[in-house]
Amino acid sequence: MGTITFLGTGTSTGVPVLGCGCGVCRSTDPKDQRLRSSVWIKAGGMSLLIDTTTDLRTQALRAKIGGVDAVLYTHHHADHIHGVDDLRAFNYFQGGQIPCYGNQKSLERIRQLHGYIFDGKPAEGAAKPRLDLHAVDGPFSLGAVGVIPIPVKHGSIDAFGYRVRNTAYITDCSFIPEESFKLLEGLDTLALGALWLERHATHFTMEKALEAVERIKPTTTYLTHLNHSKTHKDGSADLPEGVSLAWDGLVVDI
Repeated sequence: MGTITFLGTGTSTGVPVLGCGCGVCRSTDPKDQRLRSSVWIKAGGMSLLIDTTTDLRTQALRAKIGGVDAVLYTHHHADHIHGVDDLRAFNYFQGGQIPCYGNQKSLERIRQLHGYIFDGKPAEGAAKPRLDLHAVDGPFSLGAVGVIPIPVKHGSIDAFGYRVRNTAYITDCSFIPEESFKLLEGLDTLALGALWLERHATHFTMEKALEAVERIKPTTTYLTHLNHSKTHKDGSADLPEGVSLAWDGLVVDI
């Protein structure tokens, strides 16, 4: 057994969106307050973080994350990596480096965008994260936990989803290759990104996400990476059986 905790379920802007006065952004329903998309998986004695979002500190405090054994990166966009500096607190209390996994391009961009972490120079003043980057292109193990990267397209970018046991998490995605559908067979739980838009160049719309769900046929699906087009209540109204909107703080047994 294990759990997957939705640390954030919003798009790159988060919800409420700065400067927006729409009904969703003014909503007092906690389920309409969406930090940037990320999940925390606990399984097999391991604590796994998928992405280090801009909101990582807030998310980790709220979920009471006491340690991180590894980070799995989906891709290198700002809302998914720019909370990386907050990992240094875990370094301090855990000791040692934190292993981080992703495709080669994503890790190269993390090195470029956060050069101070990897320049080999001693930290002046505040400490800097100690990370051990591992490029992967196939299944690997973290302790007793097997991890399967799921290659997907995010517009022109090669991104990853991840499968841990019979749970898969795919956030920023506009196309799932045929070979990746094979890696998603037999799922109990699927978390999948979806936007309430008619079309989008780099993300599944709600319609496209539901088409993918129908193809994959997981037992249960939670939609994430949601924008501010609808409230949780209104957006949940017409979803098919077995499909729900995720919300920040939702914990699901896996």
